[in-house]
Amino acid sequence: MKRGAHAPKSKRLSRPGSFVRRMLVFSFALVSIVYAGDYLVVRLRAAYPRLGSAFGSVQMARVYAIPLKNGNVEYELDAVQPETTVTCVRALFPHLGYQPCWYVRRNSQKPIPMVILISVSPRP
Repeated sequence: MKRGAHAPKSKRLSRPGSFVRRMLVFSFALVSIVYAGDYLVVRLRAAYPRLGSAFGSVQMARVYAIPLKNGNVEYELDAVQPETTVTCVRALFPHLGYQPCWYVRRNSQKPIPMVILISVSPRP
């Protein structure tokens, strides 16, 4: 290119798209590295307990949210198993089939929504 000459129009227009693509690739790579590091720490903690426990547990009260016909919601404690213990993993992301402890603790107070389905059988 000569001095003072501007880049062709097509190259000028592709720069914002190139920037967005680079940011997406960078974001994906960063999340992948954090996930892999998190997984490595969980595996090391599971293999070597002196590094700290890889797993934790959260006590949860089982409360059902039962919708009534008038639009109100009735909350009822589970009569069979009112409290349960959930195993969780001490990590940022879910690993080894367990949810992270921070997520389980946050959702442990939410009631379990119940939906009443009425089956309609055809008349003979």
